[in-house]
Amino acid sequence: MHIHFTLEHTPEFEVSGSVEVGWFLVDDQASILYAAPYRMRSQSSTKHAKSASRCPAVLQLESRYFVINCPFDFHLRFERDAQGHPKLVNVLGDASPVRNNKLRELLTLVNENEWRTPQVPILQLKLPYCFIADEAVYITQLDAFGHYRKHPLPGTIFGGRFPIHIWPRPLMWAFEWHDTSKDLILKRGEPLFYCQFDAFDPSRTIKLIQAEKTPELTQYMQQISGVVNYVNQTFSLFNEVEKVRPKKLVNNKRSH
Repeated sequence: MHIHFTLEHTPEFEVSGSVEVGWFLVDDQASILYAAPYRMRSQSSTKHAKSASRCPAVLQLESRYFVINCPFDFHLRFERDAQGHPKLVNVLGDASPVRNNKLRELLTLVNENEWRTPQVPILQLKLPYCFIADEAVYITQLDAFGHYRKHPLPGTIFGGRFPIHIWPRPLMWAFEWHDTSKDLILKRGEPLFYCQFDAFDPSRTIKLIQAEKTPELTQYMQQISGVVNYVNQTFSLFNEVEKVRPKKLVNNKRSH
């Protein structure tokens, strides 16, 4: 599907300087567990001038990605009950830092008839991170490909791409569990996924700031929330959503 945006339908934006992207948590409950997104940086044990970590091409690539860390420790197992229905097992049991009732709020096994591939379960982790912009900016959510895991995940994550200047919505981590004979282990503080931001001019750098949840922003998000439950092709609503969009979404929290 092709979507055409005209400048008269998008917010005014600067043609030079950095691209300002705001982030905030839609839910302040237990917010201390959710670390601020940070720019990807490769680790190097050498200070040699020709080190790969100093390569301009490497620095340019890494400047485009921001990291979201895993907020909790998870050790999960996929099983089927006596009726053959899929279920999640919290292997840590009572030793789990996340209580089972909270675990059920955070983690969801997608209905089997909605799996993209038969016998490959889809798991979703609900997160409070939300990104916004006051010019045309798209976010792409993708795997933390630069993070080495001693124990590789038994599947792949699949992200998505959407415009954060007209479609602010909290992110979630979606995982396709290809090898269900292996447990899924996630560690708090390790990179969970990356976010890449694209504006009209790819040469402009991204400036990430913590944004304030203004009443106007909250009301706007309420207007578009829940649409995915009623409309299949939500992108078709972008033109309508733009009509009710506040003139400004990003307000720096530190300036208040």
